Amino acid sequence: MSQVFHDIEKKIIASLKDNSKQTPETLEESTKLSPDQIRRGIEWLKLKDLAIVDESKKSVYSLGKNGIESLQKGLPERRLLDLLKDGPRNLSDLQKELGAVFGPAMGLSKKNNWIEAPSGQISLKNPPSEIPGEKILSQIGSGKVSERNIDKNDLLVLLKRPDFIIEDVIKTKEISLTDSAKSINLSESSGAIDVEAKVPEVFVARTHPLKDTIDEIREIFVTLGFSEIIGNITQSSFWNFDALFTPQDHPARELQDTFYLDGVMAKKIATPEQIRKVSASHKKNWRYYWDINEARKMVLRTHTTCVTIKHLAENKPDEARVFSLGRVFRNEKVSYKHLIEFNQIEGVVVGKNATLRDLMGIQREFYKRIGITKIKFWPTFFPYTEPSLQTMVYNERLGKWVELFGMGIFRPEVTKPLGITKPVLAWGGGIERIAMLKYDLDDVREFYNNNLSWLRSATKCQ
Repeated sequence: MSQVFHDIEKKIIASLKDNSKQTPETLEESTKLSPDQIRRGIEWLKLKDLAIVDESKKSVYSLGKNGIESLQKGLPERRLLDLLKDGPRNLSDLQKELGAVFGPAMGLSKKNNWIEAPSGQISLKNPPSEIPGEKILSQIGSGKVSERNIDKNDLLVLLKRPDFIIEDVIKTKEISLTDSAKSINLSESSGAIDVEAKVPEVFVARTHPLKDTIDEIREIFVTLGFSEIIGNITQSSFWNFDALFTPQDHPARELQDTFYLDGVMAKKIATPEQIRKVSASHKKNWRYYWDINEARKMVLRTHTTCVTIKHLAENKPDEARVFSLGRVFRNEKVSYKHLIEFNQIEGVVVGKNATLRDLMGIQREFYKRIGITKIKFWPTFFPYTEPSLQTMVYNERLGKWVELFGMGIFRPEVTKPLGITKPVLAWGGGIERIAMLKYDLDDVREFYNNNLSWLRSATKCQ
């Protein structure tokens, strides 16, 4: 069966038969094809071993700002040496005459032992007849020259100095036919379609697996009767820490754990009453001086609890089911299980008769809907909940229990200063950890590596 060629390939082959070596630009002129068609046609012929592409590059040099000035007035060191021809000169006089180039001129002249200063005055010692770099200035002049036509040693001297020489690298391609291509008879080449030829692989667009997990979690809580609330990624330390009864000298508030916005302070952090009551709670229970300036510092939120507690403080609902979902930031060392930026789900339930058992039931239902059936709760400690529990889920592949969500009931020290009178059930955790379980990953960084092979093969979780 004769070979099948696209019209683009035929035109390129025909042109190269007439003129054996051409650049893509000359092929455009000779074939009347567009630049994109030429690029495609060359790639097709390369894949069929019918075209040879020779790539080369050359450097072209011109003078920069300092080079042009030196061409007109002389190199700084040459100007210094010229001023010393008639005898020694005072340092201050030379500095005044040379201006901004005095420093470089003195430095190079001293380094090369061209001058001396025996008694505070500068005088010539071993001045050269020609200074390195002078030849290249005259060779380049006001135009452009290629590297073949210039003194390379002189060139290297000025290339190291800022704004003396500008180097432009010009890349060129030259296209020619292989021997097998030269023998092709285009008039005999078939225009028929090769039904056995492989078709190109097509990958349908899809959402990222982590985004799928986020959407699934959002949908679960909405169907459980929760409403989503949105908050800013940047928060004052008041809502991120103080309102949650975290003392101002707590290690979590230090630079090695939290990202602060440099030089940015919140103008209004809360109502005067909220500030007064929160500060009083800190002074009474932690027994230290509470500094409002610490509370004004802006941070990249370390959790989304700051969004939910602010919502409760502003609305003071008797009953509520809300959740917040979004990015949070921790200044941690990146590892297989930690990132400095990750996604978190946080939720609260407010109700007169809300209990820890209710919270455990909500968590069990959530895990069931997301496909996790083996769970248990362990007592633990969190700064702003009491009692507090840690959710443990069983990882079948690893054969062990792993930590997932933290949860508990907000302490009175958190709720009372903000005017919240009903019990508040709260929980939160990292979404990437759930996604790792769903996609059988051991390294959280896999979600951000942009590995197209894995992204295309990852099954959409239902």
